[in-house]
Amino acid sequence: MRKQTFILELALLFLTVALYGQAKKPTLMVVPSDAWCNKNGYMIEFDNQGILTKVPDYTKAVQENTDLLLVISKLNGLMAKREFPLKNLESVLKNLTKDRGLNAVRASRDNSASVAESPVDQIIKTAKADIILQLTWTVNKVGPESSISYNLQGLDAYTNKQVATATGTGLPSFSAELPILLEEAVEENIEDFTYTLQEHFDDMFKNGREVTLQILTWEDWDGDLDELSFEIEDWLDSNTIEGRFSTTDVTDTYALFEQVRIPLYNERGRALDARNFFRALSKKLSSPPHSITNKLATEGLGKVTLILGSK
Repeated sequence: MRKQTFILELALLFLTVALYGQAKKPTLMVVPSDAWCNKNGYMIEFDNQGILTKVPDYTKAVQENTDLLLVISKLNGLMAKREFPLKNLESVLKNLTKDRGLNAVRASRDNSASVAESPVDQIIKTAKADIILQLTWTVNKVGPESSISYNLQGLDAYTNKQVATATGTGLPSFSAELPILLEEAVEENIEDFTYTLQEHFDDMFKNGREVTLQILTWEDWDGDLDELSFEIEDWLDSNTIEGRFSTTDVTDTYALFEQVRIPLYNERGRALDARNFFRALSKKLSSPPHSITNKLATEGLGKVTLILGSK
């Protein structure tokens, strides 16, 4: 009897380990932080609906700064060892430039109104990573010795919320190169950091990904968004994970729904972003009995703006 119990317990243990090993992991992409880019002169400005906005110039950074490429490669290697799927920043930038370039502004075909999307949003949207690893580092010099201080932040690519962090300073070294200094500094906290990343992803897998829906109206639309919002809430209740969303604001011309929980994957097993999820709502509003012409615009992976009226 004891032998049978032992065999059963052993079988359950192996099954648990096997299932854990097959668990889905979040896709990651490593980028330099805004602070690092600003400090090293890798920023660009773009016109965001009349407001001059500064964002990191990742393309210039990876083309000119070999230290950045070495650091990203080393961190990619550390995460790959722990079997996290990775998107490489340099490859994403090349594909983005080759396929469609960086277009920061979407405009209505019928008038001059626009909804801006930053170049950084476009890069993240193209990569379709679940979590962005934002890295800042500083090389410290004390006589002939060098050490590295770093700050590694895991940001949810859909909400930009910080979900994990690791900071530290490595031991001084006379001869170690930058990637080795980084590896030695990060190794101390990497297990706790990756565990927290996985916890966040597991929560999304169970409770859905968090996205935002904003609804605007063109001046030529003569409908009442306040009244229409009740039907939109019904649609959200039926299509979100456990009907989870928050109605933040509703007026005759504006509505905002936050903390909208959508599935991680569609029925084909493909990653689902806010644009693809809300496409069904856009089609519903454009069909009878509403027949509302509308435009669906995106900002990154996690925010959709649905504009009612002209397209």
